Amino acid sequence: MTPTPTEKGPIMGDDEKRTYPTGVPCWVQLDTPDTAGAAAFYAGLFGWTYASAIPTEPAAYLFARLDGADAPGPRADVAALALSARSEPGAEAPHGWVSFIATDDIEQTCADIEAAGGTLIELPDAGSPFGRGARCADPLGAVFGLWEARAHPGAQVVNAPGAWNFSDLVTPDIPASMGFYSTVWGWEYDPGLAAGRIRLPGYGAHLASTVDPGIHERQSFAPEGFADAVAEIFESTDDEPAPGWWVRFAVADRDESALVAERLGGEIVSRTDTEWTLEAVLRDPQGNAFIVSQLAPRS
Repeated sequence: MTPTPTEKGPIMGDDEKRTYPTGVPCWVQLDTPDTAGAAAFYAGLFGWTYASAIPTEPAAYLFARLDGADAPGPRADVAALALSARSEPGAEAPHGWVSFIATDDIEQTCADIEAAGGTLIELPDAGSPFGRGARCADPLGAVFGLWEARAHPGAQVVNAPGAWNFSDLVTPDIPASMGFYSTVWGWEYDPGLAAGRIRLPGYGAHLASTVDPGIHERQSFAPEGFADAVAEIFESTDDEPAPGWWVRFAVADRDESALVAERLGGEIVSRTDTEWTLEAVLRDPQGNAFIVSQLAPRS
């Protein structure tokens, strides 16, 4: 895997929430049977603090925050840790990082996913004041979530060290995967685009009109369509046999972050240097894989 740099825009101002149009990845969540253990690891690695979404069940769902990077409270949310339970006696609880894609109509999107050959793993829930969710898989088996926002539109701090940077789809068949996502959301794939190879037309305009008015000027050097990037796609290798969505977090120093993860009980799986970034695939103590990425252009 050789991810390239991507950008959702800078940290938003204090007067506006970051919102996500239908078809844009908006949130990442770690499903884990041990939220306390996961919270300790990621606090040590990224400096996260936490707030419980369910006061009566403080370990059930934790909002992870970078309070030093933005206004305190929900406006500093970067991700979540969700307690996953065993579905059957003796079975392992599901775990791993999940990327959620925004939708304005979760039932319609679920119908579109099934019509395009995808699978509904968990039907839309009744929701909460924050929003409604569902769990799906594309025709090749890559699992992702859906999020119909209410009070919580998704990640509010992105791209800063310790925050979500991007989600990458790894698949053995790029044309087949893109056929599905193009049908459901109108995604476009441009293998010649240096970064953000999957685009949703109009997303750059959304950023320019909301939290990032200077995006087009700041990215004037970039290829046309760069501001519309919503995800990356890569062909899987022997080391990545199963289709899936990988979650990438920005860090200030790839090697230091890898060492910290190791000291906290995690594992360094691999390191990769690209033209634009220094990357590492890590596993937390519970075995959940993710990517850390340091922006370091060679030129």
